[in-house]
Amino acid sequence: MLEEVERWLSTRSWSMTDRPLHKLIAAKRTSGSTVSVVLPALNEEETVGEIVAVIRHDLMQQIPLVDEIVVVDSGSTDRTSEVAAAAGARVVHRDEILPRLAAVPGKGEVLWRSLLVTSGDIVCFIDADLKEFSSDFVSGIVGPLLTDPGVDLVKAMYDRPLGSAAGQGGRVTELMARPLLNMHWPQLAGFVQPLGGEYAARRSLLEQLPFPVGYGVELGMLVDALHLVGLDSLAQVDVGVRKHRHQDGQALGRMAAAIYRTAQLRLARGHLIRPALTQFERGEDGFEPRTYSVDTEERPPMVDIREYQTRRVA
Repeated sequence: MLEEVERWLSTRSWSMTDRPLHKLIAAKRTSGSTVSVVLPALNEEETVGEIVAVIRHDLMQQIPLVDEIVVVDSGSTDRTSEVAAAAGARVVHRDEILPRLAAVPGKGEVLWRSLLVTSGDIVCFIDADLKEFSSDFVSGIVGPLLTDPGVDLVKAMYDRPLGSAAGQGGRVTELMARPLLNMHWPQLAGFVQPLGGEYAARRSLLEQLPFPVGYGVELGMLVDALHLVGLDSLAQVDVGVRKHRHQDGQALGRMAAAIYRTAQLRLARGHLIRPALTQFERGEDGFEPRTYSVDTEERPPMVDIREYQTRRVA
């Protein structure tokens, strides 16, 4: 490991217990910063309500840490929107944001558009499929941004069990993202969960970053932030254990392809020779091929979008 990364681990890796809530509230008052929490959601009626309710109770009603909770529904066919709204979130449909640009499927697309419907100086992203959710996920990663002006982006780190097997979650991280980062961006080798969906950042950074529209958004954001603001502006906080719904192996393969593509573009700013991934499923007549397109689109930095510029002026 690089000496720079070893030093970073000792100075930019913290525990959620390092910053008690009363210190965060004091820092928030002093800085005047506002905090938005965004949950990208697609068919998450079983979990999204509990997450919203916990954040509202712990970090809005008990203490004034979070200023708004926004659930961006990316086309759910279940009761995700109704459950989220009943729990106290403001729910916005992806297609209602920036309607002049047709929305494309993908998590990164939703995160990018969320910048137009939130107002916080600090934006905190939380996946909507978490189980046994704790508000420490929010306060833990928002904390360094409130107390340290030199920090611009904070990732959550945690254990990821797979069923009863401790530490076996995060298969795409271990098989794809971690090797890519260690080989091509070794400064980022210290991130425990580089693909984790729980992270917070200053709006002033997020609005300058391009957003891969799909699953490559987390890796792309880390790499681009490293080049834009440097390693010491990035940090991570231990928030315990993350439990969520796990994808099957083929879905993980598609995620890995999108992540590889995101890395490839950042290595050479070139183009995929074949932006598709063929997988196989056993059918009545043997193994049948299924070909899926790999996300090849990125959204530009939000600061370049005229609607966003207009809102900032207003």
